Amino acid sequence: MQKKRWRKVVIVRKVLTFAIAAIALLALLYVHVQFPASEITKLPDKLPTQHESSYQKLSRERSWTQELGPPHLPKAPLAAHKLDVASRNWSLDKLWKPPPNRDYVPCVAPSPLYTSSPESRGYLLVHANGGLNQMRAGICDMVAVARIINATLVIPELDKRSLWQDSSNFSDVFDEDHFINSLENEIKVVKKLPKELASATKAVKHFRSWSGVDYYEEEIARLWDEYQIIRAAKSDSRLANNNLPPDIQKLRCRACYEALRFAPKIEAMGKMLVDRMRSYGPYIALHLRFEKDMLAFSGCTHDLSPEEADELKAIRENTTWWKVKDIDPVEQRTKGYCPLTPREIGLFLSALGFPSNTPIYIAAGDIYGGDSHMSDLFLRYPLLMNKEKLASIEELEPFVNHASQLAALDYIVSVESDIFIPTYSGNMARAVEGHRRFLGHRKTINPDRRTLVRLFDKVDQGTMKDGKNLSNRIIEIHRRRQGSPRKRKGPISGTKGTDRFRSEEAFYVNPLPDCLCRKESSYTNNSHSIR
Repeated sequence: MQKKRWRKVVIVRKVLTFAIAAIALLALLYVHVQFPASEITKLPDKLPTQHESSYQKLSRERSWTQELGPPHLPKAPLAAHKLDVASRNWSLDKLWKPPPNRDYVPCVAPSPLYTSSPESRGYLLVHANGGLNQMRAGICDMVAVARIINATLVIPELDKRSLWQDSSNFSDVFDEDHFINSLENEIKVVKKLPKELASATKAVKHFRSWSGVDYYEEEIARLWDEYQIIRAAKSDSRLANNNLPPDIQKLRCRACYEALRFAPKIEAMGKMLVDRMRSYGPYIALHLRFEKDMLAFSGCTHDLSPEEADELKAIRENTTWWKVKDIDPVEQRTKGYCPLTPREIGLFLSALGFPSNTPIYIAAGDIYGGDSHMSDLFLRYPLLMNKEKLASIEELEPFVNHASQLAALDYIVSVESDIFIPTYSGNMARAVEGHRRFLGHRKTINPDRRTLVRLFDKVDQGTMKDGKNLSNRIIEIHRRRQGSPRKRKGPISGTKGTDRFRSEEAFYVNPLPDCLCRKESSYTNNSHSIR
């Protein structure tokens, strides 16, 4: 009996042992298989998703212009997702990759036929009109005009009466001594008229727009017979884009990209802003032209309230020098004449494939409507930066109330960006694009506004989804709009007179072929340090 009982005890013990082992094994499998799998499902699809909920929660309480700290990127994905991550990284690398420059480099050295500065016949006074980039182009043109008519150029006077009401002088915005010294072999440049000529009679002249060498050599140079001083009342668009002697075209580039350097304090501040942007990684400079003056001038009211539209219309009607008053905003937008709205540019960047942790520098003045119009873009791309977020009040204080100096800071950050995207083809956008082309065809994505607004309207109407189909369409449309080398566009066929010149691509938008050539060319010159 005892043996039978002992056998039963042994059997029960074995069963219990087996059961405990089975339970332990199941628990072990649960810990090592089920729990990690649940963690994998919680991994973010995109790097910044772990921050998005907090940004969305605070979006109504915090302005997009408030300071943000450096991004805290999540930990590396688990090994099971290495293939997906590699694929995503390849796509990102492709997004940031600049277009092929086809070995084009600056070639701005004068030809053997170009002589040193000829003897001056008189003094050229220049009133540089418009905003910063309009004045820059005009000043460089006047350097070429001074050479053509054998004039001594007096340091140009900057526009103080325009919409921006900036009291800055030339030396406040540009490095005056560098400008003078850099051009000493081209033309003579002085800071002021000689005292003995201060009260002399001046020939005040509105130089004819888009004029060639013949006009200046014959009509303008003739004024030296009676006057010692010629005053150019305006500087913008006074020189033709095309059909000028090669050495005059190269002089324009030397003036623009070498001689006309910003003042040291602006250069230093600009470099600091660039460095701070780079601390977030590769960045986009977005020229967001959604400002009150631009919208009022163009008559664009999409995404605005009726009250805002009425305010802009009143501004346009009360600005006497704006000739066009009655504008159809729907027609303007349909033709691609309106800047993209912040919401539209958010859709555009998402469609191109930029992840939501992309650092974006907003190169612009005050955005019309502020947070009410920036909220959608901010929710898509929380790392929106501008001067005020990257620098302290004390650091920016010397530049405040000086529109040209603030614009110069945006210009520097935009030229140095990994990608530049303008939402409208204005003076700033054109100048930055041309400079980036000159510096090696850095990536500049020009949105096809006319096509984009049609696609965005379909999304709003529900006939197209904001997804893969939209993305594929937008990527394909912009495949050849990224700043790769091409010759400057000539006039539109069939246009005549002023309209013909106006339809040409501006010289400073694309200095090819005049100032860029292939490395293998015997005429290439790499000796110039361009800033």
